[in-house]
Amino acid sequence: MVLLKTRHGLTTTHQSQSAEILAALEAHPAFRAAHIVLLYYSLKDEVDTHEFVRKWSREKRILLPVVVGDDLELRVYTGPEDLATGSYGIEEPTGELFTDYAAIDFVAVPGVAFDNAGNRLGRGKGYYDRLLPRLTAFKAGICFPFQLVKEVPAEPFDIRMDTIITIQ
Repeated sequence: MVLLKTRHGLTTTHQSQSAEILAALEAHPAFRAAHIVLLYYSLKDEVDTHEFVRKWSREKRILLPVVVGDDLELRVYTGPEDLATGSYGIEEPTGELFTDYAAIDFVAVPGVAFDNAGNRLGRGKGYYDRLLPRLTAFKAGICFPFQLVKEVPAEPFDIRMDTIITIQ
């Protein structure tokens, strides 16, 4: 797929674009108002969230997903010293299990592609497809500009993002 090849070709613009995207994310009113935030610890080809997670963990309760079998379980982020390499080489928190999904105020969601209707294309394993229906929180897809496409195929049961945040 062209998008995946483009993602693997990211250069130094990756860091500057990530910073710009995350600045827009943290300026969003729903993020500002949130107390419990579900983020993700990024892979190399995703918007780099590592420092963002550390920064905001001082002010908000930050949750990160952990791959367990075919599902994502949520754990409280307590600091970089409590991360362990999990499935797919992703750094995952070892902190307290979090199951009060209704208490989550804001979710930042990664994806391979998004469209302006809020549809999301994931990596194909369905982890977020199984998690998102359980959440009532505000959902923001975050992506690089090339990941915003005209149309993402979607089914009626797919959960749409409330907004897509990228570089304007």
